[in-house]
Amino acid sequence: MLAYFDCFSGISGDMTLGAMIDLGVPVDWLQDELSRLPLTGFQMTATPVVRHGIEATGVSVDIQETGHSINFKDIKNLLENCDLADKVKSKSMAVFERLARAEADIHGCAMQEVHFHEVGGIDAIVDIVGTALCMEKLGITAVMSSPLPVGSGFVDCQHGRLPVPAPATVEILKDVPIYGADVDCELVTPTGAAIIASLAQRFGRIPAMHVQKIGYGAGQREVPDRPNLLRVMAGSPADTTAGMSSDQIVVLEACIDDMNPEFFGFIMERLFADGALDVYWLPVHMKKNRPGTLIQVLCQDADRDRLIQRLLSETTSLGVRYYRTARKRLARELVIIQTSFGETPVKRVRELDGSERLVPEYDFCREIALKRNLPLRVVYDIITREAAAREAASK
Repeated sequence: MLAYFDCFSGISGDMTLGAMIDLGVPVDWLQDELSRLPLTGFQMTATPVVRHGIEATGVSVDIQETGHSINFKDIKNLLENCDLADKVKSKSMAVFERLARAEADIHGCAMQEVHFHEVGGIDAIVDIVGTALCMEKLGITAVMSSPLPVGSGFVDCQHGRLPVPAPATVEILKDVPIYGADVDCELVTPTGAAIIASLAQRFGRIPAMHVQKIGYGAGQREVPDRPNLLRVMAGSPADTTAGMSSDQIVVLEACIDDMNPEFFGFIMERLFADGALDVYWLPVHMKKNRPGTLIQVLCQDADRDRLIQRLLSETTSLGVRYYRTARKRLARELVIIQTSFGETPVKRVRELDGSERLVPEYDFCREIALKRNLPLRVVYDIITREAAAREAASK
C-alpha cells in the first residue's frame, strides 16, 4: 500500500500517529502493542477533534513521571530488548538515529549522550514506535510526501527560545524540500521531521494513485488561516502506463571492421540529417577476433530505405539488417520559454507520477555556448534553473 503524506500544515509526531489511527488502526490494538515496550508512566489517548469543520483524530500522551530524561543509548537498548517485530524496531530506530544525529551535531556531543528534551522523551517514543506499528498494521510499504511548510517566530524549549524552524528540525530536513509559511508557530517539529525524512522515499506532488483510505491527524493548537491537520491518503499506485505512448520504430544494423575511423563522425551527421532518431557506435569483436564497430540506427519506417542507402554508400558495409520493434515513451512536448538567453526551446516531459520536468535542447545550448564563449554545462544549468523557477511561479 502507498501512503501520501499531505503536509499542508506541517507534521508532528502526534499528528502522524493521529492520522494513522484515523486510517483505521484500532486504538485498543495499538495500546496493547505499545504495552510490550519496557516503558511505564504514560497513557496514550485518542479523541475525535474538529479543525475548520474537518473531523480528525487527536492523540495525546500523558506522562505520569516527571523530571525523567531519556538518552539515545537508553532508547536503543529499549528497542533492542522489546518484544516487537523486527520491521517495527528497524523503522523506529532509523527515526531515532536521525533525531540523535541532528541533536548531536547541534550541541556538539556524541549521539549516545543525546538527551531527548526537545523531542519529548517518552512522548516521542510513543509517537515514533506507534507510527511504525501502524504502518505494519495497515500494510503501508511505500511513502511519499508533499514538500514541508515551516512556520516562523520562536519556540520555547529546554535550551531557551529558539527560532522556528528549530535548529534540530532544519538539520534533519537537509535535502528535503521545504518552504516558508506565513504562520507564527512551529509547523514541523523535530519528531515529525525525523519521521517523514526517514520514511518518505520521495517528495513531490500527489502521485498517480487509487485512494482507498484518508486519515486526518490533528495538531495540538488551532491555526487561524488553515486547518492544523496532517492528511494521509492511502491506496494503491495507479496504472502508470496511462502516461506513456506506444509506437513502432525500425532498427538498422551493420558491422564494420575495415573503415577509416575518421569517417564515423561525418556519417553520423549525415544519418541524422536523413531522419535518424538516434545513432549508436558499439564496439564488437567480429570473426577471427577482429575489433569492429556495430552501427545501430533508430528510425521511422518511412525513413528506412533512405537511411539504408546512406549506410551502404557511406560505409564499407556490404549489407544492412533491419527489424521493427515496439517502444514506450513518456509524454513530452516542445515549448518555448523566456530565459536570460531570450526565447529558449525546452522539452516538457511528464513523469509517470504526473510530475513534470523541463529539459533544455542540446542544439540551442551548444549555439549559446559558442556564441557567448560559455561552458556548455553552465548554459544548460542556467536554462534548467530559470525554467524550473518560471514553472513554479506559474502554479
